[in-house]
Amino acid sequence: MPRVMLVLPTATYRATAFLRAAADLDLEVVVASNEAPTLAALMEGRVLTLDLQRPGESADRAMEFAARWPVDAVVGVDEASVVTAANIADRLGITLCNPVAAVEATRDKRLLRRRLTAAGLVQPSVAEIDVDADARTLDTAVGAVGLPCVVKPVDLAASRGVIRADSRADVDAAVQRVGRLLRDICSDGSTPPLIIETYVEGAEIAVEGLVRDGLLEVIALFDKPDPLTGPFFEESIYVTPSRLDAASRQAAIDSVCEAVSALGLRHGPIHAEVRMCGSTAVVIEVAARSIGGLCSQVIRLVCTDAPHEVRSLEKVILRNACGLRLGAIDLFDSASGVYMLPVPAPGVLRGVEGIDRAMSIAGITGVTISVPVGERLTPLPEGDRYLGFIFARADTPDEVDAALRQAELQLRVDLVPPGGIEPPSTG
Repeated sequence: MPRVMLVLPTATYRATAFLRAAADLDLEVVVASNEAPTLAALMEGRVLTLDLQRPGESADRAMEFAARWPVDAVVGVDEASVVTAANIADRLGITLCNPVAAVEATRDKRLLRRRLTAAGLVQPSVAEIDVDADARTLDTAVGAVGLPCVVKPVDLAASRGVIRADSRADVDAAVQRVGRLLRDICSDGSTPPLIIETYVEGAEIAVEGLVRDGLLEVIALFDKPDPLTGPFFEESIYVTPSRLDAASRQAAIDSVCEAVSALGLRHGPIHAEVRMCGSTAVVIEVAARSIGGLCSQVIRLVCTDAPHEVRSLEKVILRNACGLRLGAIDLFDSASGVYMLPVPAPGVLRGVEGIDRAMSIAGITGVTISVPVGERLTPLPEGDRYLGFIFARADTPDEVDAALRQAELQLRVDLVPPGGIEPPSTG
């Protein structure tokens, strides 16, 4: 069987699902991460420690590694690892992968907008600014994009650092706030620029797909039924299949297919965000990776090469990366969804009550609190993770939506506020 290198940050949600899928497929796995596991000394040929912030250097190290232990496929499991994975695959001469420049364009919102605009896709107006931009520069930027607008870092994901501004004063406050966040993140003293772009009104959907030989096969369209109007853009409910009308669904699919082509993506998973501005589909983001967090648990798939086997999304991604047989893909469940539980306030998590009540709701298949008790929590726009996830399946999207909302109402989050007495250690 093929030997696959999984490039994964130590803190990723996605490691377990990919490792389980690789084991089910009997693949040999090399774990390439920014920290070596405790038993790395006993795992010669199966572990590679990389600096994921240095893709070129990581590719050099992977080349030296592969000279002793050849690798057949490389998969970046989340946003923080896809550029490094693309560089490694390119250096190793792997053909079933995306070009480095294409992946880089998905990670830099400036490049993304330029490529999609050049391809004729409807895009928000964009202005690039420095985190220390003066009033005159901000005036020019706001004049170019109009109000309301959205202030964004060029390279963060999951709505981190994304703030809507409705007035000129809001723009000042948002730029200052995002600037503080970036200075905290960038310990080396460098801070990437920001973009200010026109706010796009309309319902938002997510498109999950798999690119094979440059062609996008759509796996799922997710409704985001809770309005994402700002000032922050924390996501909550995803439900598939989408309840938009057929014309809107097709417009979203067509726009993402055009975006994939414009970016030059050739092989691998994509996750895209689309806003429906009337009948026009506006691509907001395209990521060269699968759906984030633990959300992939709601995607169960059947493929024509093995119609009686139910596959996880990760199995399908790995089969695609390794060139294993893979037919046309379809969803197994009639309807499914996930509630991504946002961090409600800053503080230290003392516990979450009501999980049993939530699990008793018809259609609920799982409740996972992904933050350990005693962890300090920060909400968006500064925060970078969710409190947990609720999963549901039912006959219709409406039933899934209702079950998720009812289950979320059963939960009570107990936080010690900042400055309060932290709970005693459970260790």
